[in-house]
Amino acid sequence: MEKIDDSIYKTVSKFHIPRWKEFPSVDLYIDQLVSYLDTFLGKFFQEENVTNNKDNKIITKTMINNYVKHGILDAPVKKKYNKIHVAKLFVICTLKQVYSINDINELINLATKNFPIKRAYNTFCQELENSIFVIFSVNDYTFDKRLSQEQYILKNVTQSIANKLYVQKVFLKK
Repeated sequence: MEKIDDSIYKTVSKFHIPRWKEFPSVDLYIDQLVSYLDTFLGKFFQEENVTNNKDNKIITKTMINNYVKHGILDAPVKKKYNKIHVAKLFVICTLKQVYSINDINELINLATKNFPIKRAYNTFCQELENSIFVIFSVNDYTFDKRLSQEQYILKNVTQSIANKLYVQKVFLKK
């Protein structure tokens, strides 16, 4: 098993999604919101090959407006987005890497059904960071030391598919 490239590991080891208490203390206009989300997620989850996303942003004003239009996100108040909007958009931006927007909406509804949004959001952030750390920290990840880099990648790809399948079959009933 080859060691993960140090530059990749250094980048990924810095992955952090701000917790509720770290959010700006004031509500944000849409341009500020897009910039804020991109600051934390852009280098990890860039939109690839998206023709109407020329700046290669993790999210655009159009996307946010569509989430509001489709009821996934509440409308802003006086064109400003509050902490609930910010939290939901962090979750949407990360989960849309694997799940459809309808599935994401169901997952958010499940999480906020049983817990206050602040707690659900902070728990999501911690679990995501832990998962990323485990996947990229070869020493903490259970694996056969005889695996090649390609086999290790394949193992992770298949595990991500299995995890998605589990959520779809067990919770989303698809």
